[in-house]
Order: sequence, then C-alpha cells, then structure tokens
Amino acid sequence: MSAPATAAGAPVVEPRTSAIPDAPRTHPAWRRVGRVLLDAAATTAVVLIAWTTLLAVLDVSPYVGKGPAQVWEYLVTDAEAGEHRTEVLGLLGVTLTDASIGFVVGMVAALVLSAAIVLSRTAEGAIMPVAMLLRSVPLIALAPIIVLLVGRGVASVAVMSGIVVLFPALVTIVLGLRSASPQMRDVVTVLGGGPRTVLRLVQLPAALPAVFAAVRISVPGAITGALIAEWLATGGGIGYGVVSAVGRAQNTKVWALVVVVTLASLVLYTIAQLLEQWVLARFGPSAGRA
Repeated sequence: MSAPATAAGAPVVEPRTSAIPDAPRTHPAWRRVGRVLLDAAATTAVVLIAWTTLLAVLDVSPYVGKGPAQVWEYLVTDAEAGEHRTEVLGLLGVTLTDASIGFVVGMVAALVLSAAIVLSRTAEGAIMPVAMLLRSVPLIALAPIIVLLVGRGVASVAVMSGIVVLFPALVTIVLGLRSASPQMRDVVTVLGGGPRTVLRLVQLPAALPAVFAAVRISVPGAITGALIAEWLATGGGIGYGVVSAVGRAQNTKVWALVVVVTLASLVLYTIAQLLEQWVLARFGPSAGRA
C-alpha cells in the first residue's frame, strides 16, 4: 500500500506519537500533601520572623523577652537542657491529654447536637440559645461554677475544653449538613427513606468537608480550653506551668513552654489537614471523578 503523497508527489511521513512516553505526572494526592506541608513550613517561618521582629521593634528588655536562640539554648544546648526538656515535655503530655479529652467531648457533643438540630426545629430552638450563652459568657467567669459542680478533676477539663470546642464545631457542622443537595434528599424520601435515612445517606456525606473544617478549628481550640482548665481548675500541665514560672520570674521557661505548646498545636493542625485530604480524596463528593 503506497504512502500518501503531496501535490508535488513527495511522500508524507506521519509522526509516530505513540512511541513517545508520557511525561511523569504528580499524583493529585501528593500535591495536596505537599501543599499542606508547605503551608505549615510557611506558618512556622512567619511566626519566627514576627517573634524576632516584634522583640526588636518594641525594644523588649532581654530579661523579659526571649528570642528563638535563648529558647533553643534552654531546651537543647544548655548544660541542664536535658532536665528542662524532661520537665517541659512532661507538662506538654499532661496538656495534650487534657486537650484530647476536651476535643473528643466537644466534637461528639457537636455531632450529636447538629444531628438533632437538623432533624428537629424544636431541638434547634432549645439548643442554639444555650450554645450562644456558653459562647458569649467568658470561660473565666464560668470556671468557678464548673469547679463547684464537677470538681477539679478530669470532668472540669472535659467541660471547660469541650465548651471552647463545641460552639464553632456545632455551627460549622450544621451548615455542612444543611448544604446537602435537595434533589438527593428528595430521591431518598421518594424511595421511602425518613429524615434519619436522609441524614445518614445524604447529609452526613455532604457534610464531610464541614466536619473536617470543624476538626481543624477545634484542635487549637481544645488546647486553649485545656490551658484555661489547667490554670483555673486542675493546677497541672502547661497552663499552670506558665503561671508558676511567671510567679518565679523564670522567663526563659515561660517562653519555652509557650513555644512548645504552639508547635504542638501547629503539628496537630497539620495532621488534621492531612487526614482531611486523605478522607475527602477517598470519600468526598469528588472522590469518584477522574
């Protein structure tokens, strides 16, 4: 069979594109992971720059204001750095335990109350005013009442830290549940499903991005609530350690405690972002798209 020819009679050579290998492509999941880690690195850099710049601009006394070099020396290079790390990490462990309790209590309460609000207008009228009240009154004002009611143990940590987590998570999850497609809700209803079936099959999957947004918001909130509870109620962890160090003029220790708990918050927030990317990639609205 002869090759096609041009008007001048010369054969035309068709390019063989099939033999050229495709250029390697980066998987979208890895791109998302890289973006999350890059954001975390950028946040760390911004905090370090702001820290050193503010100390210089405000002309803070070296006795009070400690920079990254002093904190690094306190925790790593000082002759007693090992003892310092042991003490600081011990306090951090207590705070993270308290924060995990408040996080679980607050998120579970937010999920249950969000489902109740979506299923019942009466429940919404009863729950939202109480949630607004808890959010509006400063926790430091509620702390004495909470201590009187539940004592100074784990229960007070769960209540105080849970209150900090509850309201933003509740509002975010409710908005996510109500963002479900009306057409999908109608399909389930036509097929005989009730409100609970609609909630389980349509609204909860649609609310996954909102749930993980609530998780990301609640991680630092739970740590803040734990610090407040330790300061006002339990007398342990970094919350009380900072107050104790300030009273003893241990300023480098104060900065070291603040730095460590801030880094822990950033790490946990980044982990929550990575988990969000993985879950949404597998189960989110766009998981089945090419």
